[in-house]
Amino acid sequence: MGERRRYSRAMTADDGTSNTGLYRHPYPSPELAARHAFVELEHDRLSTEEMAARCTAFRETLDRRRSVRMFSDEPIPADIIETAIMAASSAPSGAHRQPWRFVMTNDPDLKRRIRLAAEEEERTNYLENRMNDEWQEALAPLGTDHHKEFLEIAPWIVVLFEERFGVANDGSKIPNYYVKESCGIAAGFFIAALHMAGLCTLTHTPTPMRFLNEVLERPDNERPFVLFPVGRPLSGTQVPDIRRKRSDEVIVRRGA
Repeated sequence: MGERRRYSRAMTADDGTSNTGLYRHPYPSPELAARHAFVELEHDRLSTEEMAARCTAFRETLDRRRSVRMFSDEPIPADIIETAIMAASSAPSGAHRQPWRFVMTNDPDLKRRIRLAAEEEERTNYLENRMNDEWQEALAPLGTDHHKEFLEIAPWIVVLFEERFGVANDGSKIPNYYVKESCGIAAGFFIAALHMAGLCTLTHTPTPMRFLNEVLERPDNERPFVLFPVGRPLSGTQVPDIRRKRSDEVIVRRGA
């Protein structure tokens, strides 16, 4: 009774008829279902009107999301950050390897060490021409520079590490697949979860970021992917007056 149920039955339409006739090779095949566990998808079938309403509400909510560089130091409960991380961890990944590790800290000493190390790298980027003139010109409207005080002021820092490969109990390497793509999707889920919780963040990538392995004591098979300061915005925070691309600039539709 405790074993996971195995399914290879036909999918059915709303009227109870089989939909498998649409597929010459339905998934899972009987052979696959005999070897590996499958469960029936839990899915709420929504009306067209409800789909449109939910999608519009979600779009409008995310459209108010902005990157923030002026954080309040107001404490945020750890369980809220953990819930957002678990939402991020529901992201799809190559071969379901889930090649990510989220390291969260509100320790003042660790945050200060991260700030100082990040500013050292960014000083080289901005002031010693590691970033070329074209790159800096593109960043000019945002007003970014090597000062990263928010890393110390924001109540939480969360670093997403990509797991380049897994490590078995005997120390051998376990290959992971589509690591960067998987972590990129997880990062997007995390940003959306934080925004839905009423929190703000910033995707910070002070290249190179290897110092984060040392500060946060992470193993060699992990590599920093992106650093997120997380918290509420400081009262009166301003953001650049920029626009997002219109639908006709991002959507290409072919067919009916």
